[in-house]
Amino acid sequence: MKHASMIKPLFTALALVAWTQYAFAATDLLPPMQHQGDVTFLSGGIGLSESTAIKDAMHHYPLTLEFAGKGPGGSVYLANIQVEISDMHGHAVLKTIAAGPFLLASLPDGRYRVTALYGGKSESRDVRISPAAHVHELFLWSM
Repeated sequence: MKHASMIKPLFTALALVAWTQYAFAATDLLPPMQHQGDVTFLSGGIGLSESTAIKDAMHHYPLTLEFAGKGPGGSVYLANIQVEISDMHGHAVLKTIAAGPFLLASLPDGRYRVTALYGGKSESRDVRISPAAHVHELFLWSM
């Protein structure tokens, strides 16, 4: 019976080690964090491992943007999307080019207009960032 009492702590320790290695591996697969003013963001999602790492990190960011195109053959993820996020006074707080189909951003609480441009076509969304909400916006262009 003495050995049985040692099994539970051993499995707990092994599970903790496995989880820690997974967490560090997922962080290594994320694109680099970037900063503009008060905004912290990352963009990417090219390839399965980076896309999976970004999807796992989404819940840490109040704003998630996703970019896709829809054509006769179905939907595809898009990259190199011009993105501008402005406060409700029209002042740009973020101007960037999304390096992949996802852009995750931490913004101060407030209301913003998000504008994304692909293939000469612009789409905008008004979003509200608050501590109690996670905003996910899909930008889908016809191709």
